[in-house]
Amino acid sequence: MLFQFITDYLKHRFTAKSRHGTHSPFVYKLADEVIYDFKDKSEYKNIEEQRKKLFNDDSVITVTDLGAGSHLNKNRTKKVSQIAKNALKSPRLAQLIYRLTKHTAPKSAIELGTCLGITTAYLAKTDTNAQIITIEGCPQTAAVAKQNFETLGLNNIELHVGNFDLILPDIIAHQPSLDFVYIDGNHRKDATLNYFKWCLPKVNENSLLIFDDIYWSQGMKEAWTEIKNHPDVTVTIDLFWIGLVYFKKGQAKEHFKLKF
Repeated sequence: MLFQFITDYLKHRFTAKSRHGTHSPFVYKLADEVIYDFKDKSEYKNIEEQRKKLFNDDSVITVTDLGAGSHLNKNRTKKVSQIAKNALKSPRLAQLIYRLTKHTAPKSAIELGTCLGITTAYLAKTDTNAQIITIEGCPQTAAVAKQNFETLGLNNIELHVGNFDLILPDIIAHQPSLDFVYIDGNHRKDATLNYFKWCLPKVNENSLLIFDDIYWSQGMKEAWTEIKNHPDVTVTIDLFWIGLVYFKKGQAKEHFKLKF
């Protein structure tokens, strides 16, 4: 699996383009102003300071893993520092998600896979008036995330704890539309496609769906291909670590691979 992942990464690096290799005005502008905006921002500072605290947190929690399906729940004890080092999105990627959220300017955003709440914090920092709805399968991990939100003074986050499959449909049903959805935390093909299909009735031409770890496994690669080929999807951007999905009306269907 690791060998295939590395192979996929190298293939992506050789075939992906930079902003100058795109012929779409929308994608060029997004790449130039958002994806490749690596300037430091004041909003990053407190979140990254909290990340460092998590790296040094040796408290032990019980981790419930729902990622392989609820019938295969696994409970393991782990140090918070271990989770922080192995499971949190890197600053580079979390800050990209911040910029994408800021650019999309959603009234509400949904995140599947809170983990310790660092990426959630980036979502919440984009607009304190926006509602951030996040779902975490593990109760004790969610408790740590909640503490982090309180430490960072973030009051616009609604945290749900439980199985995505049970919670997400109800959340979607109560949203007038879906502006921004970040799908992480369950890397199974069928689950990923279900989340995508559940979102479809509520997306609009300004919606952005982000799929994490699209090269995680053969199943995830197949899910990504199926999502790209869906007739409602008009533009996708493959950044290897994540995939961006847009539904812009009147735009020819195009798929892009960009280096990141």
